Amino acid sequence: MAVGQADLLAWIERLQQVYSENKQYLTDLDSPIGDADHGINMNRGFTAAQKALQDSPPADVVSTLKMVAMTLIKKVGGASGPLYGTFFLRASTACAGKTELEAADIVSLFDNGVQGILQRGKAELEDKTMVDAWLPALDAMKLALSSDASLNEVLKRGAEAAEQGMKNTIPLVARKGRASYLGARSAGHQDPGATSSYMMLQAAADLWQ
Repeated sequence: MAVGQADLLAWIERLQQVYSENKQYLTDLDSPIGDADHGINMNRGFTAAQKALQDSPPADVVSTLKMVAMTLIKKVGGASGPLYGTFFLRASTACAGKTELEAADIVSLFDNGVQGILQRGKAELEDKTMVDAWLPALDAMKLALSSDASLNEVLKRGAEAAEQGMKNTIPLVARKGRASYLGARSAGHQDPGATSSYMMLQAAADLWQ
């Protein structure tokens, strides 16, 4: 399939549902190593983004992603708003001039978004951040794309890699963000940002069949 404007809007709607349903879970993950607000923030941000898209329907895929980006930056506190806002803003650059996104375009969308996260957050693999979900996912998606896999297969492999990367954060000692203040005590906890990132990719895999 090719992803069009309606498919992007459906993804944001699904994300709003996912973060609403998992608000407490994400907040519980954040409680021992953060500010205990990640689920609250993600739910607030994507609820506001969904409302913005409904109130002022964007004209195209680029405008959709930019509207989500600006809403998250304005509405979400902590590190999540700027990082996810940057993700969607940078992701929009992969869509310039396009009305439909093929598998290669979707991989570029995620790649551009993750590069924005890397530049803004300065995190690396095994710092116990969302990057630990995103970088393995990107590698898996690029490998799948190189073997001419379908878009859904590309996304499924990416989501599987993100899920494993998320789980791999549990034994890590945080080297970035508020969790890093805990030192060795941050080990044994799953990173909430890696978890919400996995959910974001899984939602795309579930929708874009």
